[in-house]
Order: sequence, then structure tokens, then C-alpha cells
Amino acid sequence: MAAKKKTPATPPPSPKAAAPSGGTPTMTDRDRRTLDKIHKLTARTLATVEKGQNPALEIKTRALSNVSFNARRRIIELGDRTQSREFFNTGMARKFMQTFLVANECKNLIRENKTITIRQLYYVTKHTLKGSTENTFEDQSESDPIIEDLEVTIDALREELHLFANKKGLAAGPVVMVDSGDEIDLSRMGRGGWGIPSICEPEVLQFKSSKAEFALLVEKDAVWSRLLEDRFHEKNKCLLVSSGGQAARGVRRLVQRIHEELKIPIYVLVDNDPWGLYIYSVLKQGSINLAFESMRMAVPGVRFIGMSASDHKKFKLPKAVEIKLNKEDISRAAQMRAYPWFADRKWQREIDALLENGFKMEVDSILSKGISFITDEYLPKKLRDKDYLV
Repeated sequence: MAAKKKTPATPPPSPKAAAPSGGTPTMTDRDRRTLDKIHKLTARTLATVEKGQNPALEIKTRALSNVSFNARRRIIELGDRTQSREFFNTGMARKFMQTFLVANECKNLIRENKTITIRQLYYVTKHTLKGSTENTFEDQSESDPIIEDLEVTIDALREELHLFANKKGLAAGPVVMVDSGDEIDLSRMGRGGWGIPSICEPEVLQFKSSKAEFALLVEKDAVWSRLLEDRFHEKNKCLLVSSGGQAARGVRRLVQRIHEELKIPIYVLVDNDPWGLYIYSVLKQGSINLAFESMRMAVPGVRFIGMSASDHKKFKLPKAVEIKLNKEDISRAAQMRAYPWFADRKWQREIDALLENGFKMEVDSILSKGISFITDEYLPKKLRDKDYLV
């Protein structure tokens, strides 16, 4: 589902030490390594220009044709195929220059110890070329892919380029975090919860203590709010996390760290439709577009707790909550069934059951059995019966 555009957030505090008054900002070893990568990229290109040759960038192809499933690691990985972006090619020159425009601004951000949103980067780098009516970028849909191109080209994460996205996702439960030096008790977040930041790296975000026995990631904020109001996290000693649809990079990174560092299982509650399955799939194996980051985002052992295609019978949901599958749903389900990580017979049966039903269901439909049925009956039974798929 498409995320609504939001007003750019205020950049988070930098984890680096403040500069002396009037002095140069303190730079970390990580920043120095990233700057060195940018400098080497520009130095290679300049050397080509000085030889009178056609400068080009070799960028790894971020497409299905260059992605494979590593069965041992159980994650999607990006292959070695590249595409050449040449300056003397009229079809590539624009993106070639855009790449260096973004790289230059990231270099400035690192040197000045400042962090901005990817939306703000779009405006900072957008201008009209002198003597023309052409802009460097016409829309953010042009600049965002360039950022990802730069990431894979110099092997640097977006966070290392001092860029972040708007906050997306909420969390609440018996966990104490330290965010840029500030201690945050996630069990005392009221009705709103803690907004998960875009950057969730250990340098800025640490776990101080936890009493959570598992984490539950919920696709929809409204369902997450229902569980929060019913105090599900207190009754079940769990960390409640919402993704607000497809999980953003910050949410995925945090979920992986919760699993690896707190040593607790992750359960996922999504709609019973192909798009809900895809949200789970991205958390489990990674995504094609961000396959180069699967190692730091994917959680192969994440558990699918629902909604399942059999839930309408198991919990006697009214027929009125059923939504007929459309052609796009059916096509998408067939694609999901062909994914290597859904080859297990249990998953094949789950996807086949969805298609055989001929309808999909939203998690919200569980509330048709009672406002707190999801809290008091549905999830407790699923957990008690170990009714989940991996």
C-alpha cells in the first residue's frame, strides 16, 4: 500500500562528538572511510577524463535478473552484474551527473557533521542549470534511486552518507533504549508509542534492558493501537511494533537487531492477502531493490502468525468480512508461490488455500468478533497452539 507523504522530519542528533566552539566538526573513523570511498570514486573518474576517455560508472544492477536466493543464509542477495553509466551517452549523461551531484552533497554533509532527510537532499541538490530551463532533478522519484545507486557503487550505507528517511513505525513494550544518549522506556509511551527512527544503527541506538519474551510486528497502525490500548504488551510480556504497511528500512533494521541482540522470536501479523504475504516476505528474506542490505535487515526465522487463509473457519468469522480477490491479487499470489523461500509444502498449502478461498481478509476483520477479540482470543490461541509458519 502506498505511504502518505509527510512533512520532512527534523534530523536526529548526530552521534559524533560536538566540535569545539568555532572549530571543525569531529569526524569518526566511519566518516573518514566513507569520505575516502567518495574521493576514490571521483579520482578514478577524473583520471579517465584527463586521459580524454569516456568516464563511466559501474553500478550493480538492482533487478530480479541480478538477485538470487542464498538457501544457506536464507536471504536474497545481490549478484555481480553491473550496468555502465557513461557520460558520453546521451541516455545516461543525466543520471551520471546526478550521481556525482548527490555524492558531492553527501561529502559536504559528512564534513559538516550534518544529517538530512532524503526529501531535503532532493531540494538541496535541485537547481536549474545555468543558461537553460533544465533542472538537475524534476522530482524526488529521480533522486531516491540515485542515492541507492551511490550506496551500491561505493559500498556505503545511506546512514553513512548522512541521510535518513522520515520516521515510520511505532514501538511499545518492556524495553529500555538509549537513543543518542537519551534513555527511553518503551513501556511508558502512553497511547502514542515511540516513533522508530530511520537510523537504528548501534552507534546511535542501544538496548539497555529488556523483559520482552517476544516481539510482535503488526502491519497496521490501527490494529497496533488496539493491542496497545488493551495492554497486550503488558499481559504477554512482548514488544509491540507497527510497520505502517510495508516496513521501512529503519523498522526492518530495528527488528533484526531485536531478534539478534535480545534473542527473542519475532512474530508478524499482516492481512490475509498477497500484499500481506509480501510484507512478511521482505522482513524474512529482504527485498529485490535492497538486496545489497539483506544481511543487516532480513530475519529468516521470523514467524508468520496470521492472518491465515484458514482463520475464517477456525475463528468463525462472518462471511461479510470477506473481500473477493481481484485479478491483480491472483497474479501476485502466483508470483509469491514461485518464490524459493515459499517452496515449503506448508507455505504452498497456505497460498493455495488463499486462492481456493477466492477472497482475502484484513486483520481489522477480526474485530467483527468483538472489539478486543484479537487481544483476548485470537492472538493468545495462536501463540498457545504455536500456530505460525516460518
